Amino acid sequence: MRIGNTFFITLVIGALWGAIYTVVFSVLAMLISGETIIPDVGVALFSGVAGAASYILHPAKGRSWYWVSVSAALALVVYVVVTGVMGSSNELTVLTFGTAVVTFLIAAASWHLCLNGMGSESQVRYQLEVIFLRVMKGLGFVFFSIIVALPFYVMLMTSLKSQQSLLANPLDLSIDLTQNPQQLFRSYIELFTKYQFGQFLLNSTIVSVVTVIITLLFSIPGAYAVSRLRFPGKEVMARSILLIYMVPAIVLVIPLYAVFSQLGLRNSLLGLIIVYPATTIPVAVYMFQGYFRGLPYELEEAGLMDGLTRVGVILKITLPLSLPAIASVSLYIFMIAWNEFLFAFMFLDDPSIFTLSRGVQSLNTSEIPRQHLMAGAVIATLPVLVLFLWFEKFLVAGLTAGSVKG
Repeated sequence: MRIGNTFFITLVIGALWGAIYTVVFSVLAMLISGETIIPDVGVALFSGVAGAASYILHPAKGRSWYWVSVSAALALVVYVVVTGVMGSSNELTVLTFGTAVVTFLIAAASWHLCLNGMGSESQVRYQLEVIFLRVMKGLGFVFFSIIVALPFYVMLMTSLKSQQSLLANPLDLSIDLTQNPQQLFRSYIELFTKYQFGQFLLNSTIVSVVTVIITLLFSIPGAYAVSRLRFPGKEVMARSILLIYMVPAIVLVIPLYAVFSQLGLRNSLLGLIIVYPATTIPVAVYMFQGYFRGLPYELEEAGLMDGLTRVGVILKITLPLSLPAIASVSLYIFMIAWNEFLFAFMFLDDPSIFTLSRGVQSLNTSEIPRQHLMAGAVIATLPVLVLFLWFEKFLVAGLTAGSVKG
């Protein structure tokens, strides 16, 4: 691609990433340190232009990560010289300089990812489209990362603060790391010593695990029957599995509350264990049937010809091939049961059997400090987050498998 055709776009990309990351990391530094840092967006635009220009002027085949660091260093030097950020040696200046270093390192990596491989004189329009898509993908990644990470950061930092610091300045989200661990994690310690949070965790774990087991026991045979067997009404059943989700949960709560009260199941974990699978089995059947339909039927026929029963085919052939789907559905059902609040709020009155979501809601009172509520929210979020990250590859494989035949 000719330099004349891309040089202007390169300058725009350099200015864009320089300005965006200057604002993002300046705000992040303010949140972490509690100091006021005013991002110099104008200088960041100019510095990003200089760094990106030095990058694009280098031959395309030589644009390694070494050259990325060189262009980042050039942009940083321009920023430091123009702003005079190193004119003094106070703590705020050091923090501002450190923010600038991180800003232009990440910015240089971003314009490398956007422009890498661009520079040939052929397929100009195609390469411009590729650059545009890369830029939009990067902007989307930054935008949604901020949306996801910022609330969790605020929640985590608030949980680590003392009542005095919250009352003094609720918007100060910096943390004094000079405290000893017992003072820093005081909210978490008090949750488990004063507010029975260990029992809440145990109750949620029991309900969620039992819900997953019951759901798998019913949904796997049901999905297999819908996807493999022939019987009257099969198509109607397959299409109407998810109809239960057209009924709002609040509509189901009232009659279930009355029936469970008469049966003595309202204020017990058994009641939740009955209700939760009733809401998760349909979606599990829907997910499993798509996967089962994508499995080669010839393997099951071979098993039947070798003397296996239909149950034996499911246990020895279908299930081993369906481990990614089982893992993804199990994780999805576990998250539903772990985070469910409405039924737990309506059915449970005894604090000793509160699930985690119900327990966190019980902390939302004027008598309990706000940092305890935030600590409870962190505890409720982390187990599912860890499980999701650990089983992510199974989740993606299970959700997409069976969608294409061939």
